[in-house]
Parts: sequence; C-alpha cells; structure tokens
Amino acid sequence: MNDFEQYIRETEPHRREKGVAWQTAIGLQAVDGLKPSAYLVQTAKQHIEGDITIEEAKHLIDSYYQSLRQCTQFARDFGL
Repeated sequence: MNDFEQYIRETEPHRREKGVAWQTAIGLQAVDGLKPSAYLVQTAKQHIEGDITIEEAKHLIDSYYQSLRQCTQFARDFGL
C-alpha cells in the first residue's frame, strides 16, 4: 500500500480528492525517475488531513527544497 492509499479509500470526499491529487502528482514525477522526499510526503499528508492549506504546503515544500539547494551549493563551494 502506498502512502496515500488510506486517503483514497476514505469515505470523506475532500480527503479522497486530495489523496488522489497528491498520488497523481507524485506518480507523474516517478515517470521521470524522481522519488519524493519523506518531507514532501509528510507535508502532503498534513494537507490531506486539513492541518495546512495547499498554499502552505507549497510554501513549505518550496522552502525545504530551496534550503537543500543552498546546502548543496555550500558543500560544493567548500569541497565538503
């Protein structure tokens, strides 16, 4: 069972729709050989649960990946 299967089986339509949307988005990334981070999956679940809005999820995910890019660049710059 994948990370979003439980939400797709939910009886609450809003959770089911959000679960399908996230599963589809991640599936499209998988076509390109990309795998979601645990952080993305956790954030998606928070959105599905209604803890955060889609705008908040986007902001959190964008900020997370921006931080990773900066850390990676820093490591390259200093030969780490």
